[in-house]
Amino acid sequence: MNKIDYKDLTALRAQVGDEYGEWSSPFVVSQEVIDQFADLSGDRQWIHTDVERAKSGPYGSTIAHGFLLLAVMPQVRPPQAFEVVNHRSVANYGSKGLRFLAPVLAGSSIHSRQKLIAVEEHPKGTLLTSEMAIHAVGNDKPSLVYNMSLLYL
Repeated sequence: MNKIDYKDLTALRAQVGDEYGEWSSPFVVSQEVIDQFADLSGDRQWIHTDVERAKSGPYGSTIAHGFLLLAVMPQVRPPQAFEVVNHRSVANYGSKGLRFLAPVLAGSSIHSRQKLIAVEEHPKGTLLTSEMAIHAVGNDKPSLVYNMSLLYL
């Protein structure tokens, strides 16, 4: 794997591109996972938790919460095309965008891929922003697109 120093802005910017990288391993979004998230978040809306009622709903099934997809993002982290090295730590710096575009039916597997979209010098280090797309396996349209910023210190 290509190793790039977190201070080498030129080399990092060379990794920015329009093409997504490889897919992650899949993760099954079971009804049990959805129910556990509903209990944790307090969002027990019927479209997520009432299996019988959801059969006659708009999707014919319960669906995952949008924020559940965001929460399981570490489970579907895709392989990295390069490794950032020589930093002390990495901080989640937040998001520059989040869109929920398609439902994930209970029992579906999801996977993700990402691309680096920006590299910025920051007073405390280097800020990398990646666009991650989570899809239900077999669905061309992403369910979630998230622009994640990480600050390398």
